[in-house]
Amino acid sequence: MNRSFYRLMGIAGASLLLFSCHSRQQADLILHHGHVYTVDSVFSEAEAFAVKDGRILAVGSNRDILDHFMADSMEDAGGKAVYPGFIDAHAHFLGYGQSLFAVDLFGCSSFGEVVDRVKKFAVVHPGEAWILGRGWDQNKFADKAFPDNALLNQDFPATPVVLERVDGHAVIANAKALELAGLRPGQQLTGGEVETKNGRLTGILIDNAQRLIRSRIPPPSAGDYEKWLLAAQQHCFAQGLTTITDCGLDADDIDRIDSLQKEGKLKMRLYIMLSDKKDNLDRYLPKGPYKTDRLYIRAVKVYADGALGSRGACLLQPYADKPGWTGFLLSPPAHYDSLAQVLAGTDFQMCTHAIGDSANRIMLTVYNKYLKGKNDRRWRIEHAQVINEQDFDLFGRSSIIPSVQPTHATSDMYWAGERLGAERLKGGYAYKRLLRENGWLPLGTDFPVEDISPFKTFLAAVFRVDAKGFPAGGFQPENALSRQEAIRGMTIWAAKADFLEKEVGSIEAGKKADFVLLDRDLMTVAQSDVLLTKTIATYSGGQRVY
Repeated sequence: MNRSFYRLMGIAGASLLLFSCHSRQQADLILHHGHVYTVDSVFSEAEAFAVKDGRILAVGSNRDILDHFMADSMEDAGGKAVYPGFIDAHAHFLGYGQSLFAVDLFGCSSFGEVVDRVKKFAVVHPGEAWILGRGWDQNKFADKAFPDNALLNQDFPATPVVLERVDGHAVIANAKALELAGLRPGQQLTGGEVETKNGRLTGILIDNAQRLIRSRIPPPSAGDYEKWLLAAQQHCFAQGLTTITDCGLDADDIDRIDSLQKEGKLKMRLYIMLSDKKDNLDRYLPKGPYKTDRLYIRAVKVYADGALGSRGACLLQPYADKPGWTGFLLSPPAHYDSLAQVLAGTDFQMCTHAIGDSANRIMLTVYNKYLKGKNDRRWRIEHAQVINEQDFDLFGRSSIIPSVQPTHATSDMYWAGERLGAERLKGGYAYKRLLRENGWLPLGTDFPVEDISPFKTFLAAVFRVDAKGFPAGGFQPENALSRQEAIRGMTIWAAKADFLEKEVGSIEAGKKADFVLLDRDLMTVAQSDVLLTKTIATYSGGQRVY
């Protein structure tokens, strides 16, 4: 530890040094004997800090803090690593909570296994009006091809079943669900596909086609929301996550969240992007951003294209494994231009999902048109997954933030080369190069698409390997981040991407006391032990929540 960084910081200031040990200031909580990574501007280290009214009073050495503060609640960190509460810069908090009560299809190695899991779920949950599930990925099946719904039709002739692909950009639905949605073979729509083979519906609905069936699913009750959100919160706090960016919710969803937070039931801090729908924009844009102690609404989530895994990502040249097919945009280009023009006249961020190199080029061009050079608007490209060699500088030119998810790289690496080809893959998952554009880079997971674990994020960002340690030496190791860069990406840079860097993201005087104690130190832990790291305790606003 660099002792030169020890210092007393905070509202008490230098005058504290004049107090005797008998004139100690009252705090609510003191953490001492820790290895505290403040993640301040110089990444300084400390041993202790004091907390009062949910905020950090001062940070310094054990002697500094224990000589000048007293508290009824004392946390002896026992030399363990202490970090700011982890922040997920791109996730789906509500969707994750919902997935905890649906059929878990993650990791299925065949569609037969998918159906078996649905059958087991139906036995445990009899009488469900609709059976919903999430997590299948045809890239894990032997033939890597989209399945059809024949087995679902056979086993569930009367109950509608809708099963979401791992990335959320495709579903497979049984015949009963398709019937209730009024779908028919050969149906055409913009930005989506209703798959038809030999004159019959296969049940596969890609991107915008999903809306046709989602609209038929019964809406959740207030009890459903509470069950989902509190379960999601419990899982996130257990991972050391204290702030989540939820990428795309409707006004009604936000109302439920706001109510639960005001009732004191939901303690997770949430930065929420509004889904790109007229009703949401009409409600929020005229009033401006909405902010409480734990909720901030200041962004609009837009979808440019789909996902690479379902071949919905929009590419400049055809897919290497599907000649003649380049994917598609989910809306006409004019929509993105007009929305950018509107948002440029507000305080709201524009945050656009863009996976393919064509989608990224289109959105970067639109952003540059309205941002017009360096700025602090913090408009974001979510994923920024495949970038053409000629387009990287479009990020830095207008201070556009690439918001990335390192575990996408280590999940996709098994088949991304088949989709893109070796040359185009060089511009994919290029996090180090994207970091250089603005000098900072927020990191997330996109959960429930990926696991919620920030330790998997760290492993993938720094070592470019998955949970199995594959591949040796890392996937495209030239784009690995340093340990310090990864920690910043999971804390202060994620906070900055949400306009929250003055409140959370580092352990500094005046900021909210969100922090986590770990049993291993991410700044020194061996690669092989990263995923063995456990959360000892999680604090939010100075209160222990795990």
